[in-house]
Amino acid sequence: MLRKRSGIEEARKAITRRNRNRIYKTKLRNAIKATLKPHQSPEEMMEKYVIAQKIIDKAAKKGIIHKNNAANKKSKLIKRIKKEETANQ
Repeated sequence: MLRKRSGIEEARKAITRRNRNRIYKTKLRNAIKATLKPHQSPEEMMEKYVIAQKIIDKAAKKGIIHKNNAANKKSKLIKRIKKEETANQ
């Protein structure tokens, strides 16, 4: 248990930050899942990809995820969308 006032305050801040980060990560996961949802046209997937891309970029900017992790997520999403497009043709 922390005894110094500064330690107690930092612990309180850590809890607040963790809760805030959890919200952003949940939004991120939900956006990715919505993009990859089956039985969608490629146009719908691209529309949802744009929304997911914004959320991924914001998470990287705020430090929730690393910028390289964000780039990987976007790359994998677009690769999957392109694969679906070719499969539907």
